[in-house]
Amino acid sequence: MPATTPGACDVVLAEYIGAGDLDAIVALYEPAAVLIDAASGAPLEGHAAIRQSFAGLIAAKGRIECRVVKVVRSGELALCYNDWTGSMVGPDGQRTQIGGRAMEVVRRQADGTWRYVLDDPNARG
Repeated sequence: MPATTPGACDVVLAEYIGAGDLDAIVALYEPAAVLIDAASGAPLEGHAAIRQSFAGLIAAKGRIECRVVKVVRSGELALCYNDWTGSMVGPDGQRTQIGGRAMEVVRRQADGTWRYVLDDPNARG
């Protein structure tokens, strides 16, 4: 299911993570998008790097829930503020809680759907 509004990017992302659908996750990002790695803070540019990052979360049976708290739109761009929580299976086999306060820039595509341009899952602490 494509994201048909700026805030839907986060809702759809959470659904794809829960389903373990790595191809669908990557398709939510523009080809030259940048994802800030949640663990290291390093910028990951492009589909290959984004795929590798989410592959780890999928392997750890990650689940997230997103709560979009604010969307600021300017034409074809929007800035989304998202408070997210979730869990993943740690190396010890136990579920570990994860979460953050994200900021994302998304852009409307020619077909009317929205995709991530910049995604920082911990931008607001």
